[in-house]
Amino acid sequence: MAERAGRKEWIALGVLALPLLLVSMDVSVLYFAVPFISSDLGVSVTEQLWIFDIYGFVLAGLLITMGSLGDRIGRRRLLIFGAIGFGLASVAAAYAQNPEQLIAARAILGIGGATLMPSTLALIRNMFHDAGQRSKAIAFWSAVMMGGISLGPVLGGFLLEHFWWGSVFLINTPAMVLLLVLAPVLLPEFKTPVKGRFDLFSSLLSLAAVLPAIWGIKELAANGLEILPIVSIVAGLLVGFGFIQRQRTADHPMIELAMFGNRAFSGALVANTIATLALVGNAVFMTQYLQLVHELSPFTAALWSLAPSVGVAMAAPLAAVLAGRIDRAYVIGTGFALAAAGYVVLTQVQAETRLVGVLTGAGLLAGGLVMVMSQVTEAVVGAVAPERAGSASAVMETCSEFGGALGIAVLGSIGTAAYRADVPAGLPAEVAGAVREGLPAATAAAAHLPGQIAQTVLTTAQHAFTHSMNVVALVGALLLLATAITSTLTLRGTAQAQEPAAAPTPLADPRPSVLGQ
Repeated sequence: MAERAGRKEWIALGVLALPLLLVSMDVSVLYFAVPFISSDLGVSVTEQLWIFDIYGFVLAGLLITMGSLGDRIGRRRLLIFGAIGFGLASVAAAYAQNPEQLIAARAILGIGGATLMPSTLALIRNMFHDAGQRSKAIAFWSAVMMGGISLGPVLGGFLLEHFWWGSVFLINTPAMVLLLVLAPVLLPEFKTPVKGRFDLFSSLLSLAAVLPAIWGIKELAANGLEILPIVSIVAGLLVGFGFIQRQRTADHPMIELAMFGNRAFSGALVANTIATLALVGNAVFMTQYLQLVHELSPFTAALWSLAPSVGVAMAAPLAAVLAGRIDRAYVIGTGFALAAAGYVVLTQVQAETRLVGVLTGAGLLAGGLVMVMSQVTEAVVGAVAPERAGSASAVMETCSEFGGALGIAVLGSIGTAAYRADVPAGLPAEVAGAVREGLPAATAAAAHLPGQIAQTVLTTAQHAFTHSMNVVALVGALLLLATAITSTLTLRGTAQAQEPAAAPTPLADPRPSVLGQ
């Protein structure tokens, strides 16, 4: 029987929530700050895009490297190094004097984020050997992550109403200082005894594979079919093939490819990618719907988005309880089916639909996908031995980054095509181009038009947008229903087929623990 975690491990889980909450909030906390930053620092449109995107690009490109590095030097040590870097970069971002300094600070934040995400999951795998306890711990991890994403815009809006824009970065610093104080006391150290040097060439290959692929996908989503993004994606795939070949032949590979032969591991990665695709793809449309169709302010829209959060927050613990009683595959399938039901509700949304109906659909979608994500995360980290937990977690997080980019690109492209197909042909020539461009462009153009014409433009664009949202929801519902069936069939019976938990021995710590077991 696996050793059960005690009080110290559960308190340590709360410590791990600090970096996870901040990294997940950092994805969305910047939304409201950009107009203030642009005004203060004179940011161009291109620089604004880099301020947003450089964090995610660097994080995605370094996840695999940092996961493997943590397995070698120790997960706690990497977490502490990442916390120091994240805290210092947050201060640098808050007091940036020009766009270049802010972009550089955001890049360093991405490096810090890449160390923190896989370290937290790997430490959970090492602290919780009992499958039931680990499932509850990962449910908590998933709930914190989703909570951070939801709270980011609200916290950002609150801070910007009372302080200057740098406060959205400085909020990270006290939490990182607290982590640096508590981590050495409460978190055990684990590292895998690995012979040979760290494979720097594999690290460069993983970076050169992920970055151009992610960039190309995002550019296709933003600008449609163009040669350069396609070439970038192809180049990333070719380098990725080289990375895989390197792992096959290296004496000490960064990633053990044998992990992918485990049905629980590979099946969970696919399910996680699709879940992220569906969640991020819907968020793009939901944000515009609340702000540009219902004409809510960004802060008010963020507050309304919190309405279904209580139910969503309960989804991960509920999934953990159900997984303790029935096969995890059925819980994952149920989560996908519940999320598909949320998309079905969104197929009926119109411009005049009351917010309660829209948020019900969004809540069902998010709740179902949180159930899925918590269980596939448990499947990934539980399917590998503890000494491989860092690299396995990094692979899963990289898949999440690709899933998010694909959600914007694929569902965004479908929505754009549906929107333009629904725009009538008889619009006045002076506004037709702006309306066909999209709802944001139509809203901006309407602000400079006479009253009646402006209202016609807005109404036309809003109805075309809700139609595109309906089409995307239908595609999403069909995709999630198909995934519910395939994931259930693929993952059924895998909960018992995990690698033996021959955990690496925690490193000896001469200091007495301040907590008992």
